[in-house]
Amino acid sequence: MAKKKKYYVVWEGNNTGIFNSWTECQLQIKGYPNARYKSFTSLAEAEDAYGGNASDHIGKGTKKKSFISEEAREAIVWKSISVDAACSGNPGDMEYRGVDTATKDEIFRQGPFKRGTNNIGEFLALVHGLAYLQKTGQHDLPIYSDSRIAMGWVRKKVVNTKLEKTASNKILFDLIARGIKWLKENKYKNPILKWETKSWGEIPADFGRK
Repeated sequence: MAKKKKYYVVWEGNNTGIFNSWTECQLQIKGYPNARYKSFTSLAEAEDAYGGNASDHIGKGTKKKSFISEEAREAIVWKSISVDAACSGNPGDMEYRGVDTATKDEIFRQGPFKRGTNNIGEFLALVHGLAYLQKTGQHDLPIYSDSRIAMGWVRKKVVNTKLEKTASNKILFDLIARGIKWLKENKYKNPILKWETKSWGEIPADFGRK
């Protein structure tokens, strides 16, 4: 089956407009702080969105994506927090955040950081979330992540990134070192759970930029 055509709207970037491929879109958002963009499945939708406000579209999925079956609802631990990261390019400007799983109320948000990767953001988000739960005395509250890589890094207390350290992303490597140090010096009981995106849709902390 042929892959369905997508159109990419860039409201804020190196160049704005409607682009016919993800490659073209990436050129417009790479290196641009707080770029605002989203994909659409038809040119008409993209044109309508480009003529409006980005905030009316970013973070708002289709009914199909936002629908969660009753079976899935029963499987999700709603009394929890969820974390996620977003990166414009790879490497590129990266940010991460944590939200209340049930309400999607933002609990913390960091970034954007220069020359980061999504995996690093997912790791930092998890450690930040664990530290937040410890600090607030929520020692048993679960935390969701959709990144198996980040979950593995937290479990092993090591970050296996191939990202090159430069002057522009030194702060990220400092945060990674602090995160590993925190994991080695602190014990936590909070269950780290995998968010099953295929069955449940996007994680509540998702930035809505896909």
